Amino acid sequence: MAATPAPPPPTAPPKPTWDPRKPDLPFPWLRPTIRIRLTLLYGGMFLIAGILLLSIIYLLAAQALHEGVGQSLRVTGTFDITSTTCPALNTAPNNELNDVLEHCQAAQRQHALDDLLSRSLLALLGLAVIAFAFGYAMAGRVLSPLGRITRTARAVAGSDLSRRIELDGPDDELKELADTFDDMLERLQRAFTAQQRFVGNASHELRTPLAINRTLLEVHLSDPNAPVELQQLGKTLLATNERSEQLVEGLLLLARSDNQIVERKPVDLAEVAGQAIDQVHAEAEEKGVKFRGKRDPAVVQGNGVLLERIALNLVQNAVRYNISEGGWVEVTTQVQHGQAVLVVSNTGPVVPAYEIDNLFEPFRRLRTERTGSDKGVGLGLSIARSVARAHGGHISATPREGGGLVMRVTLPL
Repeated sequence: MAATPAPPPPTAPPKPTWDPRKPDLPFPWLRPTIRIRLTLLYGGMFLIAGILLLSIIYLLAAQALHEGVGQSLRVTGTFDITSTTCPALNTAPNNELNDVLEHCQAAQRQHALDDLLSRSLLALLGLAVIAFAFGYAMAGRVLSPLGRITRTARAVAGSDLSRRIELDGPDDELKELADTFDDMLERLQRAFTAQQRFVGNASHELRTPLAINRTLLEVHLSDPNAPVELQQLGKTLLATNERSEQLVEGLLLLARSDNQIVERKPVDLAEVAGQAIDQVHAEAEEKGVKFRGKRDPAVVQGNGVLLERIALNLVQNAVRYNISEGGWVEVTTQVQHGQAVLVVSNTGPVVPAYEIDNLFEPFRRLRTERTGSDKGVGLGLSIARSVARAHGGHISATPREGGGLVMRVTLPL
């Protein structure tokens, strides 16, 4: 009986390309800036007021001309009339002279009103241009305190929590906003200072008892006369203690890396990736995983220890969550589009696209291959994302066709 062929390996579902959080904007020019909107508001109000004023002047002028010539000029007798503005009077017979004269007066009144309207519209157009330009300048002056608040917020985003706006002027809405922002910065600075003190103290208080436990366990395990049951229990406790140390180190590193990097030095991602590969090389050989990939120089400004932790976490995950036979890990570094790029690809189990975002959450793993407690504490990708953000970069994951992941880290040069 012929053997039934093995079913093909499952493929990861395609990752949706439409993001509901980013709606399409086919006409971005329909969303003008606040300065343009204020300019349009100021200029539009002036234009409406000018049109109303022009309409009132036109109506009053028309009424004045009509009342001023309310008693029409009439001619009696026989006259020879010559007019350059109304040529019809030159040839009109005496019995039709008054009708022609009234028609000429009406035409003169209409001509005067039309001339007044055209000149007023030209003047209104010129003044509207001046009003829009003046409104643009005034809008910039009105929004200048907001610009100062924005610049301070950007400076604060660079971990300079000591900056304050200290806006002078009357107690209006903008000064109230600036004072509120200063109060918020004061509270944030106190919170971050307390957090840094806590991280420093916890680093010592948590590591010390774990180190003492490890030393005591190692001393007891070194006793050759210890019973087998006690040695087995000691090894189990030592493994548990080691896992607790990894968890504490990961949590402390995650807390430290959430802040922006203040002191930066040149760091070559190629060198960092090479050191990470060297540290994981023994584990990769044990699992039969091969390394490959070209690492070009890519120098960034940052913290070398934290950047090495990114590469180490990604390479460790690529090795640990790989296939049992014929697995490989590809590590490449390069400069692309003005950014330094570190890419770690690996063979491995199929990763659904909808699970990608969950991998970067603390203590989150996939429901199948990543549930083993011997593979880590679930903080590696969270630390990598936090460190990348602290350096002003970004990390993303994409499922490979056939299984595995492609981790891409981009950092500014």
